[in-house]
Amino acid sequence: MRIGLYPGTFDPITLGHSDIIRRACSLVDRLVIGVAINRDKGPLFSLEERTAMIEAECAQVSAESGCEILVHPFENLLIHCARDVGATVIIRGLRAVADFEYEYQMVGMNRAMDNSVETVFLMAEAQHQAIASKLVKEIARLGGDVSKFVTPPVKAALLERLG
Repeated sequence: MRIGLYPGTFDPITLGHSDIIRRACSLVDRLVIGVAINRDKGPLFSLEERTAMIEAECAQVSAESGCEILVHPFENLLIHCARDVGATVIIRGLRAVADFEYEYQMVGMNRAMDNSVETVFLMAEAQHQAIASKLVKEIARLGGDVSKFVTPPVKAALLERLG
């Protein structure tokens, strides 16, 4: 069984994340969504809320693709999380060239710690490439319409939180 790990903060999950998840499911039998507990980022949504949103957003993708999708919070090193869940591949989404430099360094460090885990980069579809959770939160906070960036349930959660 090929197990992949797609890590992120997912605060909140966007259509860009969902696009990467859907496409990653064609590469692996089980996809673990690693929800980073990053206290320094000060997430808008709690770990429990982010986990619940991801599970709700992924239920249909899992049913349609036949890929088992699990949500796994983690606070340790990414490479340790990959080992914990038995992942042989880490899935990373790239939005722009600016993401690549950071991701390139991360791959090098992870390979130095455990070269048995590969990293695969997936580009989001063109209409989702500019979407970033940080920007979605800012647009919602300032009263803009985030319908093009998140699903209706996530939009509702954002509006309720930022109300």
